[in-house]
Amino acid sequence: MARSKPISVKIATTKVITALENRLAQLQADYAKQDENEAKYKLAQEAWQKSLGKWALDKISDAKDLRVNYRGWSKTLNVDFDLTLDEKDFPKEPEKDYLEIHRHTYNEQKEEMENAIRILKMTDEETVSTSTYNAIARYL
Repeated sequence: MARSKPISVKIATTKVITALENRLAQLQADYAKQDENEAKYKLAQEAWQKSLGKWALDKISDAKDLRVNYRGWSKTLNVDFDLTLDEKDFPKEPEKDYLEIHRHTYNEQKEEMENAIRILKMTDEETVSTSTYNAIARYL
């Protein structure tokens, strides 16, 4: 069996700095838009739940195990029933089209990228070694 040699690649420091700066800007923009994206998703989720409820009410004639409960103290009527069907038969639930970033994760990634950029800007080396690149590759 042949042994594989480790890959030794030199990458221009300026390219790595530019890539890290771009990724840092993207991280900051994504984090800033997170509340807006979450609000849009919540609205879509609420609209889906209402449309699913209307869809289910249209199918109530096919219901099994119909249960009705009136709560006099709160003056609410609870109607519960089961429909046997496949998931593909009802409206599709909206999916998040963004990555949720927790504050501690954001702060950690931001700090590490800023430190890497600061250190790379201080170096006199024209290229970044593979080991250095591997240390910051997860952010690129």
